[in-house]
Amino acid sequence: MTKPAIVTIDDDAEVLRTITRDLRLHYGSSFRIIPHWSSTQILETLQELKERQHHVALFLVDQRMPQMTGVEFLERAREMFPEAKRALITAYADSKAAMDAINKAKVDYYLLKPWLPAHVHLYPVLDDLLEVWQDNSFSTIFEGVQVFGYRWSPKTHKVKDFLARHHIPYIWRDLEQETSATKLGSKNDLNCSKLPLLIFPDDSQLESPSILNIAEKVGLKTDAEMPFYDLVIIGGGPAGLASAVYGSSEGLKTVLIEKEAPGGQAGTSSRIENYLGFPVGLTGADLARRAVAQAYKFGTEILTPQEVTEISTEGQYRIVTLANGKKLNCHALIVATGVSYIKLQVPGIERLTGAGVYYGAAITEAISCNDNDVFIIGGANSAGQGAMCLSKYAKTVTLLVRGDSLQNKMSQYLVDQIEDTDNIKVRLSTKIIEASGENKLESITIANSKTGKVETVPAQALFIFIGAKPNTKWLQDFVLRDRAGFILTGSDLMPDLQGTESWTVKREPFLFEASVPGVFAIGDVRYQSVKRVASAVGEGSVAVRFIHQYLASF
Repeated sequence: MTKPAIVTIDDDAEVLRTITRDLRLHYGSSFRIIPHWSSTQILETLQELKERQHHVALFLVDQRMPQMTGVEFLERAREMFPEAKRALITAYADSKAAMDAINKAKVDYYLLKPWLPAHVHLYPVLDDLLEVWQDNSFSTIFEGVQVFGYRWSPKTHKVKDFLARHHIPYIWRDLEQETSATKLGSKNDLNCSKLPLLIFPDDSQLESPSILNIAEKVGLKTDAEMPFYDLVIIGGGPAGLASAVYGSSEGLKTVLIEKEAPGGQAGTSSRIENYLGFPVGLTGADLARRAVAQAYKFGTEILTPQEVTEISTEGQYRIVTLANGKKLNCHALIVATGVSYIKLQVPGIERLTGAGVYYGAAITEAISCNDNDVFIIGGANSAGQGAMCLSKYAKTVTLLVRGDSLQNKMSQYLVDQIEDTDNIKVRLSTKIIEASGENKLESITIANSKTGKVETVPAQALFIFIGAKPNTKWLQDFVLRDRAGFILTGSDLMPDLQGTESWTVKREPFLFEASVPGVFAIGDVRYQSVKRVASAVGEGSVAVRFIHQYLASF
């Protein structure tokens, strides 16, 4: 297989020689380095690469060039190789060019001249961009797990979503659309009871596997190494991952238990653009991948997919019971199980879930929506992010919003992006009253709450982003919760804490501490938390500080 390319362009011959030397020195073994002095002539080379189905991993382009600016070139290059990472080289004085690059050409990074020494200013940036590119582009260049099935199968969707959220490379083989896949299906007598079929690089196969079957096959860890830990974290969203990073880095023996996949609800976000330090934004999956790598770096043990079914106490110890019946003991415990989207109680929705109806971003389905008319229910940031993602593939994306304005719940930057995207439509004061179709979604019936108008429209996919229900039902009465199920912590426990049997110490609860000493709740699952990724990460780090204070009391 031909190496993926790194393309660099600069009309200054000396600068081009220097950047080419640095790129070949560090990346030459894995990538084909293509230097050029002309931003117009290189377009012909890129067209040839595209026709030969070669891959471009990165464009590294100077801003000030005579034929066209770097920003203009990157816009053209994006049309030809949309998955390639884009970096602009600019002078310190070109701040406007850098902002245009971020907002107009959607570049991933801009570098200031001079970038020397390369190991300080160049390689760390490009290493990160190329790692993300490799992680996001595996489906087209990596022959990993092959998944055979039908697009409208709920079980197939569940398997694809699991693999994607765990960053397990796979190639989707649609038995209805792909000729070679159809032939293989006929050869192996694949009926619905055997699907989805997973074929691994060693030619081993799994027919209609459970999630645990797949987890075991790909080497995910579901059993703990030890019976006792300083800190057990339940939930692997941003809050849980942050507490894992800070807990492990500060010397606590830490295990994190995640029911589905690290990242939580935020991990399914198609683009987070207001997270500090990432001016061009990052996907929820990318944020989760980075956080997991950090947690592993400091020694966190991660069990996934694994579920906690019960928490109990015995003296100063906290006991966690897993779904497989095994128990873990710990000194301190963090509940960071987050929230889930509220199930929409509308005729047809439950029956068609996974067959055209999806909760959350369902990034795994975005490419399949090519040239489709898709709908999104919701008016907050997650819905806006999903709309922007799907607009890259779908023919039209229609936001169905119950309220009378997007500004009520959505950040202004997303509102502006939606208004500037031609194939996104917004229907305010609108709700869905029915989803229809035999084996897949075919149409939806919607109603306008102001005019009373009811209409049925064709729909190939429906993505639901409504409500936030805390994942705490499994806790039963172990800790105090509000009527909606959110966990009460810190000062919000007072005066309810007085006289309860669970509070066994003579002090007020720490910040984020629940109604059982040594048990903390952080992130979206906590009562009156700020529903933002940055806030969840902050709570994760702060909680570890108070856990140290709690442990010091022993």
